[in-house]
Amino acid sequence: MGVWYATREDVMRAPDFKETSRSARQIDRALESGSRSVEALCHRVFAPTVATRYFDWPNGQRAAPWRLWLDANELVEVTAISSGGVAISTADVLLEPAAYGPPYSRIELNLSSSAAFGGGNTHQRDITITGLWAGCPVAETAVGATAEAIDGSETGLDVDGPTSAVVGVGSLLRVNSERLIVTGRSMLATGQTLTADMDAKANAVTVAVASTAGFAVDEVILIDAERMLIVDIAGNSLIVKRAWDGSTLAAHTTGATLYAPRSLTVTRGALGTTAATHTTAAPVLRWDPPGPVHALTIGEALTTLGLEHSGYARTQRSGDSQSDRTRDQRGLAGLREQAYAAHGRMARIRGV
Repeated sequence: MGVWYATREDVMRAPDFKETSRSARQIDRALESGSRSVEALCHRVFAPTVATRYFDWPNGQRAAPWRLWLDANELVEVTAISSGGVAISTADVLLEPAAYGPPYSRIELNLSSSAAFGGGNTHQRDITITGLWAGCPVAETAVGATAEAIDGSETGLDVDGPTSAVVGVGSLLRVNSERLIVTGRSMLATGQTLTADMDAKANAVTVAVASTAGFAVDEVILIDAERMLIVDIAGNSLIVKRAWDGSTLAAHTTGATLYAPRSLTVTRGALGTTAATHTTAAPVLRWDPPGPVHALTIGEALTTLGLEHSGYARTQRSGDSQSDRTRDQRGLAGLREQAYAAHGRMARIRGV
């Protein structure tokens, strides 16, 4: 599985799916397909990857001897570079275009320095670059902190904070220098309990707690066997939508524990990083793909799901007007045009 540019919960929320294992598997498959389709459309990979990559020198680029075009290997940050086995100081490397990057499409040697490309026994893999590679700027959002220390092999990450509102299956997280991919979520006690009874009525929407400090709007909570969506917070009350995700409306008594999906199952050491030990209260950050890329991924996934449900045979619905018949296609085409205009990598023409 590659990195997704939207989460399972993003897709579920768009048409208000019920959260079932069957739909989850379908959505995961559609997200994988949609994310790869976005990469193919834009001719770039957006997820930040730590890696060492190699380049021939001289090569067929017909470039100036101090310039290396990176092509699809777009660079955000360089940590080490060498040529012909000789290290080049990163202070002597210019990332270009400086006015528009990151990502950077080429590197240049500072002509006021003594740095030079070449000098290896052959031209093959003469230049070695280690750094952070991505097809977009790396934007991250703080989403909480580790609730307990973890070692380098654990695949469970408990987060202190309302992560279910901002983290889903498919999210790419970073703790210190390690990146982790969220592959599952389960319920974790929030440390809060009901301070007043709740009736089994849809209009009984107030969840009274001792403190709402650790909750957020759009977070899902679990009381007994009923899921609820937080739609507002007022004082020490959570205002919720009852019977969320297909759960059953029920009565709840004072003292019932509130749970939230803050226990995450993760893939450790993702995208070239190394699994490491992390202490309690280490900041957890979420990588944010570009807006048009995120929106198009959701659109592609929903379209795939719609086609799957029709056995890939859907052409039009009985009674559809001409505008109805083309609305879905136009909407997706608009998302594709927007994503490509904002983030599509243009071809660079050069002599061969």
